[in-house]
Amino acid sequence: MIKRIAAVAALIPAALGVTSGAASAHPAPRATAAVVTLTYDASRAGQWADAITQGVNNWNAAEHNVHLQPASSPGSADFVYVATSGWPQTTLGPIVPGGSRGEVQLGQEAVGEGYDKTRIAAHETGHILGLPDDYSGPCSELMSGHGPGTSCTNAKPSAAEATKADRNYAGGAAAVSPKQHRTVIDVWHTPVLADAH
Repeated sequence: MIKRIAAVAALIPAALGVTSGAASAHPAPRATAAVVTLTYDASRAGQWADAITQGVNNWNAAEHNVHLQPASSPGSADFVYVATSGWPQTTLGPIVPGGSRGEVQLGQEAVGEGYDKTRIAAHETGHILGLPDDYSGPCSELMSGHGPGTSCTNAKPSAAEATKADRNYAGGAAAVSPKQHRTVIDVWHTPVLADAH
């Protein structure tokens, strides 16, 4: 009878999730740096509003170290979205809070060529997070941009792209490597092939 009582007494802490000094099978959670919050202003983006919202949501769903959200006032934004008539172009980040302000120009010419607005907005947002173009990549890679053609409407970053952006913001805003920001111009057009004779 005493053996049964001892066995039950040993099971109670385990059933309640209490440890008794023995090593846990689950590792302790790692201490992580605070998530970097980047704010944006889309007040000058016109008809791109829905595409921006979806593109931002796609990035937020994929990221752990950086979060994008609308700014409380236009002047306080870390980066802005602007509708233009030309080709899309963006400041290549990674952009950090309080640093140089980034700009995403959402060019209507790419839409005129038949490219998906949400893919364009999400792709250009990837530049803000520090990702370069990879036009030779497949449609499953957001940063392949116009490379896969107008039939590609994927607006979600691949796992590898999300990991790269997360790496850029690992350790918090203070740990982001300072870079000379430059503008990336994405000419979203289908290349014209010369007639071979």
